[in-house]
Amino acid sequence: MSRPQEPHRPFFHFGNPFRIISPKGSQLSPKLLSLLNVFEANLSERLQKLVPKDKDDILNLSWMKLAMESVSEIHTDIKDLITKLELPVTDWDEKWIDVYLDISVKLLDISIAFTSELTRLNQGHLLLQCVLHKLESNSPDQFMRACSSLDSWRQHIGSKNPRVETCRPILDNLVESLNLPKGKNSAKGKVLMRAMYGAKMATVYICSIFAAAFSGSAKNLLDLPVPDTLPWAQVFSHVQTTVNAEIRNRFSCGKFTVLRELDAVDASVKKLYPLLQDWSGSNDGESFKTSVSDLRKTAENLSQGLDYLSNEVDGFFKIVLTGRDALLCNLRAGGASPNSMLGRNVVEQVVR
Repeated sequence: MSRPQEPHRPFFHFGNPFRIISPKGSQLSPKLLSLLNVFEANLSERLQKLVPKDKDDILNLSWMKLAMESVSEIHTDIKDLITKLELPVTDWDEKWIDVYLDISVKLLDISIAFTSELTRLNQGHLLLQCVLHKLESNSPDQFMRACSSLDSWRQHIGSKNPRVETCRPILDNLVESLNLPKGKNSAKGKVLMRAMYGAKMATVYICSIFAAAFSGSAKNLLDLPVPDTLPWAQVFSHVQTTVNAEIRNRFSCGKFTVLRELDAVDASVKKLYPLLQDWSGSNDGESFKTSVSDLRKTAENLSQGLDYLSNEVDGFFKIVLTGRDALLCNLRAGGASPNSMLGRNVVEQVVR
């Protein structure tokens, strides 16, 4: 039975963020306009770094590390902008704070999910190390044990991570919160809201790439519309179109994984496995040695890439957490105790 079609909901259900400032910036002082222009120029540069030179760059761990690094830099830029705007938290609209706290929780949750998956993938490296250790022997018994370890590795890597499965609902909620509700109509507030919109668009999209790669499902990949009136819209759309097309193409090919370093390890395992099953004295030949060498090299590349990416995800987590803690500390220092939903939210967030 087909489901009734849901009524159309406007993408910008909190109002269009591009209308808060006219294209000519007539509502802003030269200083505020300069701050906004610098932020958006930096945002464009950070996105430009993600434009792949070649399709093989997409979803390799080096590119993913660069993507997460860019997200961290964008959030640091937002922190710097708030400082330069001289806009204390006590001047923020209550609705902004509510939404900010909610978004920060979701970003922390999704970072934890990514860290969980990176840890799980790294655990698979221990099995590969076990295989390589056993292959240092020339014993048939050790070779059979190596086969068993390779079976365990494929089973481990192919299993689902429950934490990653929660990413899609988190992403959906983040999309819903892309636009902050209208609040105090100050010039500084307008600059902050527009800058935060750009930061959130980049963050949500890049998180969807990670969610798609780690879950093995293109359903987690987002296509976010960006009006071309924004100075960073062109490069954002270029990155999104190029990257999404290649990711969906890789999924359509039925790959064991879309992560390139992990796929390289899997290819090495497939070459080595039959040689171990049909072990004979001839296995001391060049073909066998080459297969073992390939596995060692690809496994090391994967482990190193996962370590680097884990550090970047951890760095992003800390940036979000420290920003959130700073906001809560400033609220407590300012004696903020509104009677709206904010008061309850702050208490709930601190308890978490």
